[in-house]
Amino acid sequence: MRYHFAVCDDHHADALTVKALVESWAVRYGYQARVDVFPSAEAFLFRYAEDKSYDILLLDIEMTGADGISLAKTIRVENDAVQIVFITGYSDYIAEGYEVAALHYLLKPVSDVKLFEVLTRAAACLKKEERVLFLKIGGESFRLPLREIHYFEVQGNYVTIHAAKEYTLKSTLSGFENVLDERFFRIGRSFIVNLAYIRRVTRKQVDLLSGEWIPLPRGMYDVLNRAIMESVL
Repeated sequence: MRYHFAVCDDHHADALTVKALVESWAVRYGYQARVDVFPSAEAFLFRYAEDKSYDILLLDIEMTGADGISLAKTIRVENDAVQIVFITGYSDYIAEGYEVAALHYLLKPVSDVKLFEVLTRAAACLKKEERVLFLKIGGESFRLPLREIHYFEVQGNYVTIHAAKEYTLKSTLSGFENVLDERFFRIGRSFIVNLAYIRRVTRKQVDLLSGEWIPLPRGMYDVLNRAIMESVL
């Protein structure tokens, strides 16, 4: 299993220590780890705007410029799957971590035993997280959690993925259908819908929680309703 880490700390020596410990943890437990080090929250956000593939963030709380808590809040606006671990010399900030669903706090100097325990927990949480789609659009590579996808729509040679944002790429519905799980249902030739986002089904259309609707081909009403029932059992 490969994990992408970000270590964000304005004390370069501390950041390098954490990076080395992460790499040691990966070797010990048979993981592959890519570890990027950033001297500030701003530096990380600049990279994150282009690369959202990070799995685990190890954030110093007190930094010059934006602090680790503010950085975590920014990330949580669009990403609730990434595991966040705060590293700090103080214990005063623990209550604020609840707002961003921090996995753990580690006090400096970081102990290898404690860090290894936390990283193992983070890896376990990531394994339990839902599967993701790996997308490459316009030179940008990123991962989109399946639970964030409302539906897929094909038009000609292009598929649009409707989520909080829309992503359009050259593909076929079948190309996605093969990597989706049981929460997705194909509706005719043009749509695949996430069953969790369906609000109502009529004989002619499927109404989604977003207020959008999808036309329902003849003969699919009973089949779709059965799939919805099975998905909640």
